[in-house]
Amino acid sequence: MSGLRYVYAICRPFTAALQAQLTGVAGVPPKLLHHGDLLAVVGAVPTEDFAEEPLRAHLEDLDWLSETARAHQSVIDALTAVASPLPLRLATVFRDDSGVRTMMQDRRQQFLRTLERLEGRVEWGVKVYAEDSGTDERPVHTGEPEKAATGRDYLRQRRMRNRAHEDVWERAEKFARQLHDTLSECAEDTRIHAPQNAALSRAPGRNVLNAAYLVPRSDSEGFVELIERTRDEAQGMRVELTGPWAAYSFSGEGQ
Repeated sequence: MSGLRYVYAICRPFTAALQAQLTGVAGVPPKLLHHGDLLAVVGAVPTEDFAEEPLRAHLEDLDWLSETARAHQSVIDALTAVASPLPLRLATVFRDDSGVRTMMQDRRQQFLRTLERLEGRVEWGVKVYAEDSGTDERPVHTGEPEKAATGRDYLRQRRMRNRAHEDVWERAEKFARQLHDTLSECAEDTRIHAPQNAALSRAPGRNVLNAAYLVPRSDSEGFVELIERTRDEAQGMRVELTGPWAAYSFSGEGQ
């Protein structure tokens, strides 16, 4: 295998076969590189794109970065179907197989501890949005606003709109806290991430919960059903569920 070594994940050895037509970064099928009681899932990538200097430049190119991230994730998703991988951060690259094996040897105990904790577990992501995006200039309820006859009327209407928006956020935050507490009882570990920036995510509404839950694979059906039951309680809110994913939020590896 020529070229640099792109490392997707570290795993315990497994016997299940990956998808026959699976390709990863640079259109290259991933391979398994064994080292003792660990294996790395790797692919060959061209030096002209993944050596230090060109890689730094590529990471500023959003189109290139998006394409690479999708290819990376396709391999992680395929691995998650057959194993409990420890995913490494995007664009983890070594010079050759020897460099990858040295890394596995140096971090062997850390990898084994983390893999033991992640074995048989997956990550589920849950986001809660208050569906009214809310600004001081727009009423919470649809319909034509009452026209202000005087400055005093305008200020009164503005206070009412602000109070209505505050009520929306308070209800949403209370619902999100209760949902998180309920889901945490069914998960082995949780991570609360920063709310998504609406301008970047382009998701409608205000993100009041952005959390990840580490759940035994065998308990996942019940976890999903629990969320489905809450949707009827989420009036004026939207609950989004994603997964099952490899346990990125619990791997200890920077993303």
